[in-house]
Amino acid sequence: MKTTVVIADALLEEAKEHARNEGTTLRALIEEGLRVILAKPGSGKSGYTLPDFSFQGNGLQQHLEGADWETIKTFAREERL
Repeated sequence: MKTTVVIADALLEEAKEHARNEGTTLRALIEEGLRVILAKPGSGKSGYTLPDFSFQGNGLQQHLEGADWETIKTFAREERL
């Protein structure tokens, strides 16, 4: 597949020189770099982990158990006022 990638001029020149010194192509060098990065643990294959922004409390209040989302949102807004 063909694609266009914007790379800083200095980095591109360094990569081209490295490829020449290694006797390989720029394409092969880029593909190898991508494979190395994608093979690392946590390289995106596990998905996004939501930060824990929880706060102290005991979970859902008993009187809201079984309530629909609109009721819970209304209660939460009223508690802040």
